Formats: sequence, structure tokens, C-alpha cells
Amino acid sequence: MSQTDTPDEMDASSAPLIEHLAELRTRLIRSVLAFIVGIILAFLVAEPILQFLLEPIEATLRTLGDPDPTLQYTSPQEYLFTLFRISMVFGFALAFPVIAFQMWRFVAPGLYKNEQGAFLPFIIASPAMFILGASFAQFVVTPLAMQFFLGFADVSSIFANLLARSVDNLPDAAAVVPESTDGLKITFFGKVNESLDITLKFIIAFGLCFQLPVLLTLMGKAGLVSAEGLGAVRKYAMVGILLLAALVTPPDVITQMILFTVVYGLYEISILLVGRVETKREEKLREEGYFDDEEDEFDDPLMREFDEDLAAEEDDDDGMVDKSK
Repeated sequence: MSQTDTPDEMDASSAPLIEHLAELRTRLIRSVLAFIVGIILAFLVAEPILQFLLEPIEATLRTLGDPDPTLQYTSPQEYLFTLFRISMVFGFALAFPVIAFQMWRFVAPGLYKNEQGAFLPFIIASPAMFILGASFAQFVVTPLAMQFFLGFADVSSIFANLLARSVDNLPDAAAVVPESTDGLKITFFGKVNESLDITLKFIIAFGLCFQLPVLLTLMGKAGLVSAEGLGAVRKYAMVGILLLAALVTPPDVITQMILFTVVYGLYEISILLVGRVETKREEKLREEGYFDDEEDEFDDPLMREFDEDLAAEEDDDDGMVDKSK
């Protein structure tokens, strides 16, 4: 700021900043209120949501022979905090349309009309792809993971022994695990918060993985990546996806191959989408006269003049060599 600025000029320059801060405060307040309302609504149905999220564990336990699958909590506040955690996650999901709309209304006035049209599809596609990835995790990956993890434990023996000790006059045909001296039985006594934790990790991990086409297409629009460049590093992407599959899935080849196939397919789709973006950009530049065809590059007047001068200099050098001889 120069020394010649008057107080009126300084007030005028600070006015837009104050207006932006006031607008940002309004948008943030509305977003927080929507988040709080979403938490309250999600808390009202937190128990059915918990039952839905833990359904793969229940199905696996029943398959392994547990007639009454049960999860436990070991502290008085644990179950309440588990329900509140579900309310936070799904409350944000319920409030996301409002939050995204408030963010968009704050950012949109600073964008050109064509930029608004470019970003709006990504705002819509991002939650749609996250829901698709979360559904894939809940209905495909989590059941496979639970079958792998719980397959190591003797689930039904403890329930059969408890039944034998608590029920009088047990029929002879009842299934009772005989006593043995072979050592301890490893039995699953699942905790609610830990079982929910692994389910939510799968949902979030796959939801983020399914953002790959959205992210790469947006980077392609910004000119940060190209279809040719993505295709050139395809082999490195395959290695990275394999490492990702090994980290976020259980040590089960089938689950890892499912994740690798899905994410690599999304990578190939991203290459096609980026190539489509580049094609549309080139067509638009040709229409506006900013982009020449490859055939026109050889008829560049400057390059032609440069080539002629270079050829003339070479002829002069050859003539001087002949005279010297």
C-alpha cells in the first residue's frame, strides 16, 4: 500500500474482503446447521444402520454355525459412542448436498460461466462414485473379508458348551462339543466398535478409490495430466494398485484380485475420459483459431524462412570450401 493512499481508498479496498468474509461466515453457519440436523436425523436411526453395517459379520457367523450371533461392548459408554460415531458419518452424508451447495454458491461467483459448467458435473459425480464404491465394499468386499478373518476361529464350540451347562435334561441328539485335552479353543467374541471400525474402513477406502476417474478427469481438464501420459505410466499404476490391494484388503488372493480389477478398470476409464476431454479442448481451440492442424505446422512462415537462411549459409560454406581447394 502506497503512502499516498487516502483513508477512503483504503476503506474501499477492504470492503470486498469484508463482504467475502461475511459471505463465508454465512455459508459456514448454514453448513454447520445442516450437519447438526443430519447428525440428529442419523442418530434416530443409528441402530438400524448399525445392524445393516454389521450384517456381513452376522451372516458369516451363522454360516460358521453360530445360532445366535452376538457382539459385545466392555465399557458403559462404548455402545453410545458407537451410535454417535455412526451419526457423525451418516449425518455428514445426509448434509453433504447442503454443504456442497453452500460451497458452490460461495465459489461460483468468482468463476467464469464455462468454468462453472466444467466444475458442476464433478460436484455431482463425486458423491455418486463414493456411494458406488461404498456399496461395492459393503456388499462384496466386507463379506469376503469376514469369511476370511472369522474362518480361523472356532465360533460354535463356546456356544455349545455354554448350552450344555445351562440347560437341564439336554436331549441326547443335541449337538454338544465334547471335552478335549487338545488345548484352548480360539473363539470369536466380537466388540461392537472394533467390528464397526473395520466395516467403515472398507467403505471409506473403496469410496475414495472410486474417486479416481473424477480426480483424473478434473486434472485432465486443468491440463495437469494427459491421456498419453497416463497410458505411459500404466505399468507403474498397476504396481501401485497391487500394493493398494495388499494394504486395504485381507491377505486373500480373491479379495485382492477383485479390488485390483475394479481399481485398474477405473484407471482405464479415467484414461478414456481424459482423452475425451483433450479432444473437446482441441476442437474448441480449432474453432477459436488458437490451434492449428499438424499439416499447417510445416507451413509456418518463420520456420520456412529459418530453413531457407540455414540452407543459404550451408551453400555459402560449401562454396568457400570449393574455392579454397
